[in-house]
Amino acid sequence: MWMSSAGRHRYPSDLSDSQWALIEPLLPPPAAVGRPEKHDRRDLVDAILYVVRSGCAWRALPSDYPPWQTVYYYFALWHDLGVTERVHDALREQARRAEGRDPEPSAGIIDSQSVKGADTVPASSRGYDAGKKINGRKRFIAVDTMGLLLAVLVVPASTHDTAGGRQLLLDSYVAGRRLRLVFADAGFAGVFVDVVCLREGRQGFDFLGWHHHKVRSWKGPRRFYLMRWPSAAATRSVRAGIRDSTARRFVGKSLAERVENLNRLLRGWAAYFAAGNSSRVFSSLDSYVHLRLAIFASNKHGRSGRGWSGRHNAVWLSRLGVFRLSGRTRRVTAHASR
Repeated sequence: MWMSSAGRHRYPSDLSDSQWALIEPLLPPPAAVGRPEKHDRRDLVDAILYVVRSGCAWRALPSDYPPWQTVYYYFALWHDLGVTERVHDALREQARRAEGRDPEPSAGIIDSQSVKGADTVPASSRGYDAGKKINGRKRFIAVDTMGLLLAVLVVPASTHDTAGGRQLLLDSYVAGRRLRLVFADAGFAGVFVDVVCLREGRQGFDFLGWHHHKVRSWKGPRRFYLMRWPSAAATRSVRAGIRDSTARRFVGKSLAERVENLNRLLRGWAAYFAAGNSSRVFSSLDSYVHLRLAIFASNKHGRSGRGWSGRHNAVWLSRLGVFRLSGRTRRVTAHASR
């Protein structure tokens, strides 16, 4: 005879009290009519998680869980009602908020894996992947940049990556996820993915203000660096901000006020782009700040010419307290094989 053991941790897959507190409000309310539910919902969820974690058959559920028929009934019911997806999406949004990110991701990563099918997998849902030499199924998975699951698609292993990937992204779109950028390998090229070549001399790609590029490594002929630095668009944007802060319309303002305004812009820019190969861009921006402040000071005092401009040297900038970008990079370079 089965007995409820809610509140007692039985197996590693069981929910803790804090985890159950997050999931319980996301489950549908009990039916208003009919016989009341006999089994504790927490035990039902723990039993489902046991099957998922261990991979056992439903009939192989331990006896201290509710009967397997009851567990499978609720699993199928909640799946058909979309409860599983709603719980997962809500937990993912909470995890993203905890990391200070937007609840809905704008970028994702997609990949596929062929898995050998068990003897119980029917021929109608299995196929042969000639590239991997695997007879079974292929699973397509889309995740966000934190690795949190967005969508899953399971098809016969004979399905090409472009066909499965197109369906997976379509499912994500229908579910309301508006991914603006998807990272994928070359297997998804040709139909819906624009493949960016990272080889030396090629264009690389821009993402989140960074330009990513591949260069050769000194560690060996088949090794390379994946380097990144501020993109051209990001550099144009900050130069526009520097130019606006030192515009002629602010000539009536004090030089110290303009420097304070510039420093806020430069500190924020340095905090974001310091972890990369940004030293050359930083040095160029320092020179641009020097030029713009010298022009601003000349306009403010109504003077020009070599003699006056010559006073605006590095010592003059230091006395003004201008934030310098040079020397603030923290180089982070990823090594990889060709």
